Amino acid sequence: MADYEVTVYTGKLRFAGTLDMVFIKLVGNDGESKRKRLASLVGDLSFANGAVSTFTVSCPVSIGKLKLIELEKKSRLTGDNWFLDKVEVKSPEGDTYNFPIYCWITDSKVHRFREGEDTPEKASLHELKQREKDYCWRKHIEGIPHCMEAEQLSDLPLEVQFSFIKKAEFIYTAFTGLAELKLTGFANSKENWTCIDDIKRVFTGKRTDLSEYVQEHWNEDAFFGYQFLNGVNPILIRRCSALPDNFPVTDDMVFPSGQFSLADEIEKGNIFLCDYKHLDGVTANIIDEKQQYLMAPLVLLHKTPDDELMPVAIQLKQTPAEDNPIFLPTDSEYDWLTAKTFVRSADFNEHQVNAHLLRAHLLAEVFAVSLLRNVARTHPLYKLLVHHTRYTLQINFLARARLISETGSFTQFASCGGEGLVTLLQRSLSSVTYSSLCLPDDIAERGLEDVPNFYYRDDGLKLWDIIHRFVKGMLTIYYKNDEDVQQDSTLQRWISDIFEYGFLSQAGTGIPQSFTTVDELVKFVTMVIFTCTGQHSAVNSGQYDYGGWMPNTPISLQLPPPTTKGKTSETTLMDTLPNVSTTANGIAVMWLLSQQSSDFVPLGQYPEDHHCEDIPCKLVKAFQGELQALSANISIRNMSLEVPYTYMDPAVVENSVAI
Repeated sequence: MADYEVTVYTGKLRFAGTLDMVFIKLVGNDGESKRKRLASLVGDLSFANGAVSTFTVSCPVSIGKLKLIELEKKSRLTGDNWFLDKVEVKSPEGDTYNFPIYCWITDSKVHRFREGEDTPEKASLHELKQREKDYCWRKHIEGIPHCMEAEQLSDLPLEVQFSFIKKAEFIYTAFTGLAELKLTGFANSKENWTCIDDIKRVFTGKRTDLSEYVQEHWNEDAFFGYQFLNGVNPILIRRCSALPDNFPVTDDMVFPSGQFSLADEIEKGNIFLCDYKHLDGVTANIIDEKQQYLMAPLVLLHKTPDDELMPVAIQLKQTPAEDNPIFLPTDSEYDWLTAKTFVRSADFNEHQVNAHLLRAHLLAEVFAVSLLRNVARTHPLYKLLVHHTRYTLQINFLARARLISETGSFTQFASCGGEGLVTLLQRSLSSVTYSSLCLPDDIAERGLEDVPNFYYRDDGLKLWDIIHRFVKGMLTIYYKNDEDVQQDSTLQRWISDIFEYGFLSQAGTGIPQSFTTVDELVKFVTMVIFTCTGQHSAVNSGQYDYGGWMPNTPISLQLPPPTTKGKTSETTLMDTLPNVSTTANGIAVMWLLSQQSSDFVPLGQYPEDHHCEDIPCKLVKAFQGELQALSANISIRNMSLEVPYTYMDPAVVENSVAI
């Protein structure tokens, strides 16, 4: 008689346990066991939350090396769902076989799970066919990445839905924020603000150290320039090698004292440009029956001898004209402040749609759906990436339903909401390149390698390198040469779906259509992990820090920009800023999307132990050690900064796009 010791690990999630009957069959190279019910002395507690239960499955003779197990859950009465972490089987020969599962079993069908040390070319056709049914593509809007097919939240497979804790906290945060605004009368007031100080009364109890700093310094030129490097939209600024033809700035305008010349400063690399050309002609929203305004500015910045990045010229529309003046720091206080306010509003819309929604959320969903649809659980790519898909499909479903739908908050209150949103998304996708998603390439292309005080770049490049070394170490275990990559049909299906459904088969993006080398594979997987972790954190986590003080980040503007200089005033500025309701609702959303849940998982932590082999486990520990060292260095650096930069600190970077 050959006895196999079977240990079943039920998950620790809320409601993970089951009272149903569980059956197992072991399948080996030389035979299989009979279907056996798993029962023990503890009875109904065998599969309770967090339970670890051991059973014996006996066979007349050894069935050889185990290939897979079959699990079946039979309902006693109404049945309940069961979240199974993993199964370990010890054979009579002394071998231990690991079956990482980490999914919900919700029906009474037979579920097959392969042994965890499978090689890349092995895959369960049964599993993949089921995944193709569970994870389907859907065209949400023409000209933007496809998404997961789900008409209702319940259509999402349980394994990708929020945990009970995450769901409860998300609802609570949203409800309490809106309730506070309604109690104070801000949420529904269509009145304009009459003075800047009145805005301080919104969310008085929800302040961060940085939001307080922003409130004090938002109108300063140095802080305005700083945000292009280390604010929530650090992907737009680039070194200026030549002035654009549509931005006719002269030396007399920007250097009236004659201390510098544009030609010399451009030659020295001290002139930088931010061009919001994607916003040109975008239809602005109508809010509370009032037309809103959205400009497409050009901003010129100068790096001073003391390494500050100072704005020196702003043109609010793309086409030069007499009624489109170039605003300068030497203009009147409110001319210049109003021009900067239009830039900050444009930056909000560009950031939310391009840097945040498209390049983080929508692309992360494409990476996740393609993975879950095409890659078996035992494949090394799945083990490497599945941690970085956690909650992404549900948070994006909620974004489509509650933020960018016809009745969504962004549609109602942002200046590019509605028709403008679609236009901006389509333009943004058409401008995405593979190199712009790969931080080292992007920094080089924008000419920003040596810009001082650029903490997004400094921390991001270090994080990219750590992820790249980890990914290379993991993948080269399985892919010894380029031919191994070329022959893995799973890899080719994964990238093919991403190219077709994420980037709409646009070869000009530079996105690979297939993988031909190990280096190509390593770089692309590095980009995926970086996008879903560090890059998302950089464009998401500081939303309330920088937007909690509305004048620094106006979600919309109610008056057109000035067409001549010398006619603006404090009253003009206040009438231009969004009204009370738009302000309050915009800040509420930014507060919600900046909150870390209690089941937050930081980058590099893997509660689900998919790796069974020794070498991958050692690489994970080394990865975690490098991340801890980077986190410590960032903390030390931040101690000396007036405005600490924390968004790329691995300790606060979430492992996936989960908020």
